[in-house]
Amino acid sequence: MGDLMGGWRSAGSVADGLRDLADSGCLELPLPGAGQTRERWQALTELGRTDLALARLAEGHTDATSILRQAGVEPEKEALYGVWAARSGGTGAMVRDGKLSGTVRFCSGAHSLDRALVVALDDDGESSMYDVPLDQPGIVRVADTWQAVGMDASDSPDVVFEDVAVGNRIGAPGFYTSRPGFWWGGGGVAAVWYGGALGLVDRTIDYLRSGKGADEHQLAHLGELQTSLAATAGLLKLTAAAVDAGEPVTTEIWLLRASAEQTARAVADRVPRIVGPTPLSRDRAFAQAFADLQVYVRQHHAERDYAALGRRFLEASA
Repeated sequence: MGDLMGGWRSAGSVADGLRDLADSGCLELPLPGAGQTRERWQALTELGRTDLALARLAEGHTDATSILRQAGVEPEKEALYGVWAARSGGTGAMVRDGKLSGTVRFCSGAHSLDRALVVALDDDGESSMYDVPLDQPGIVRVADTWQAVGMDASDSPDVVFEDVAVGNRIGAPGFYTSRPGFWWGGGGVAAVWYGGALGLVDRTIDYLRSGKGADEHQLAHLGELQTSLAATAGLLKLTAAAVDAGEPVTTEIWLLRASAEQTARAVADRVPRIVGPTPLSRDRAFAQAFADLQVYVRQHHAERDYAALGRRFLEASA
């Protein structure tokens, strides 16, 4: 994966890295809920630990192929997939008379993927998922709609669909969010967030070891981060076991995602206090990893998700 581990990486190099992973069989992860969910999430964690932009595309591809298999559909051989389901800020896809239209935001891998599972609303407001080949006319990647430095190499612009043939519908209406695998996929995303936090702490430790060592304040911050990382690691293990045991895990996935988000925020807060400005301003890979983590973890909806979690516990206690 070449320059992914160096000081510079681009959307092109990340796309090449994804293709390399696919060609080597590294994206053939165990299906969630089939007895090896922990191993699946560990693989996603290690990808996040290496490079979050690459992990974002890998997670999307592996989520898409698991969705297809849960629907009894075999993925197209050698195709790279994404899941494009966002309905942000009033945008989103619609299907009218068998044609797909509308704007979808945050379409990671927009220029490099072969196919996308696109969620769209029909005339009755029902939500369905479609397997859409991305090499056809009427699919417009909108330049400059991703302005962030963080996750810039994930290639996640807006995509406009202009009367595009929808391809095969995957499952019945509502299949995407009603299946148990929807929550399992949410756990996979948390594993990537956790991996990104681990990777940034790895870089912090390397920085301390390369210098004069660490003082007591730096060590205290590092000790708190290791405690937070260990808590999230424990939840990943417990939640994966619950998934494979066939237990209802909705609340457990909410907790896991909250723990991974809190850990990522702790890392973003404490790492600059440990290392100061030097690696953040003079080490491109360090600064990129720091920016990537802060952007990617905002898939968690902050206080809205915490409020929903609190409501679940309040209602359960009643």
